[in-house]
Amino acid sequence: MFNNDLDHSQSIAPVGMPFSQACENNKQPILEILQQELQDFNHVLEVGSGTGQHSVYFAPRLAHLTWQTSDVSAHHATISAWHTAYPVPNLYAPLAFDLAVDSLPMSLASSQPYDAIFTANTLHIISWLLVEQLFKLVGEALPINGKLIVYGPFNENGHYTSAGNQQFDSSLRQRDPKSGIRHLEDIIALANTHMLKLSDKYAMPANNQLLVFQKIR
Repeated sequence: MFNNDLDHSQSIAPVGMPFSQACENNKQPILEILQQELQDFNHVLEVGSGTGQHSVYFAPRLAHLTWQTSDVSAHHATISAWHTAYPVPNLYAPLAFDLAVDSLPMSLASSQPYDAIFTANTLHIISWLLVEQLFKLVGEALPINGKLIVYGPFNENGHYTSAGNQQFDSSLRQRDPKSGIRHLEDIIALANTHMLKLSDKYAMPANNQLLVFQKIR
C-alpha cells in the first residue's frame, strides 16, 4: 500500500491525515543538502516536524544517523501516522516540545547530545520571542562543531526577495501579527550571540533558503 522505495515518487498520505504540498515540493532539494552537510553526524533532532512528511523521506536516505522528530503534542498523531505508514529503524517517534515552556527534549537514541538540529518552515510561523528562545536552547545544547540547519524564506538587506514572499508575509501577519518572514541579518546576529556561526547558505526553490550554522565554542 505504501511505497518505501528510495525514489522520488510522491508520498501517499495515511488515510485521514494532513498532507503538505510544500513538504512534497521541497523534500528532495533539502535532502540533497542534508546528505552533504550531515555526512559525519549521528543524532539529528527535527524541531517542528509538522505532518512528519520530511522525517519519513529523510530518515531512510540518511541511514547512518538517527532522526528524532519533535513538535507540540497536538501534532503527534499525524506524525505517528506517517511513521506507521513509512517505518524505518532510524526514525524515532515524536517527542513533546513546546518552545514556549520546554527545554530541548532528550534523544531516545543516545545519551549523548544531538550533534545536529534541523527545522523547516518554522521561524516565520512562531513569534520573534520564540525564535530567540530556539537559538538560545540550540546554542546551549549543541556540542562544538554541531550544526543547526534552518530552511525557509528570509528577507535580505531589508527587502523581500520576491513578490510572492511579500504576499506570503502579509498573509502570515494578518493571521498572527507576531509571525512573519524574518530578516536574514537578524537571524545571523541572533545566532552569533549563541556561538552559532553561519557556515553556509544555499538558495532553494520557491524563493527559500537553507542556512547552516555551526557551533564554534
